[in-house]
Amino acid sequence: MAGTIRTIQRGGSRWYVDPVTAIKYPGVTSVVAMLPKPFLVWWAARMTAETAVANLPAVASIAERDEAGAVDYLRNAHSRYTKLRARIGSEAHDLFERMIRGEIIGRVHPDLEPYRAGFAEFLDAVRPELVRAEDIAWSDSHQYAGSFDAIIRVRLGEDGKPDHVNGEWHTLIVDWKTSKSTYPDVALQMAAYAHADKIIAPDGTAEPMPEFAGAAVLHITPEGWAFKPVDISRDVFDVFLTLRKVFDWDRETSKSVIGRAIAEGARRIITGTQRRA
Repeated sequence: MAGTIRTIQRGGSRWYVDPVTAIKYPGVTSVVAMLPKPFLVWWAARMTAETAVANLPAVASIAERDEAGAVDYLRNAHSRYTKLRARIGSEAHDLFERMIRGEIIGRVHPDLEPYRAGFAEFLDAVRPELVRAEDIAWSDSHQYAGSFDAIIRVRLGEDGKPDHVNGEWHTLIVDWKTSKSTYPDVALQMAAYAHADKIIAPDGTAEPMPEFAGAAVLHITPEGWAFKPVDISRDVFDVFLTLRKVFDWDRETSKSVIGRAIAEGARRIITGTQRRA
């Protein structure tokens, strides 16, 4: 494989495309998104209600001139919040990569300073050695791909905590999370990366996915940070593979399972009175 892997958006999902073969695989996060998340409905409703209560005079003023505009302002409250969090998360990830590569970081935007400070504390406490960062995990075996945050080596003691003197070296695949909490589906995401066939670098060169001693997620917020182990066992990976089948069902199979009618009832009769009306 040679050439830069590119990504495209189709049907609300991200796809990774091999520039040579034109093979197209869905992204790991798009596959994990097949998990049902009914709580999002209630979260979006609450976000709308909180926006209305916090901005009653403004909403009333908008509604007097443009009722539809006021409705749009409220119903898009959750989307605006999500976009803001996505922007901060993306900028924080860029910052983390530069820091773990050893770049000297000067001043950052005040919104990012808590994340910079927290990541600096993590680097000092755990002392990770970077192996790879922001490369692509690619699976021809199960037809998916995705960009992982980093592969690192750390020295851990028998208790699983950092031990920079007597600890043994462990190779871990890691993920940086800046959300309010860490959620179980991160295990599905990381298991997919760890069980992929190979790693593809930005220049298109590939090598086999290494063996991992485990996985971990760094959950970092303005309030603090925590480095937590993540289960990427075969059992977890099998759940991801089930979602991979659900993805195919949702995008392809479901569109062809119902055929054309082989019998139909008569159309409703239209009376002369109805025609004249």
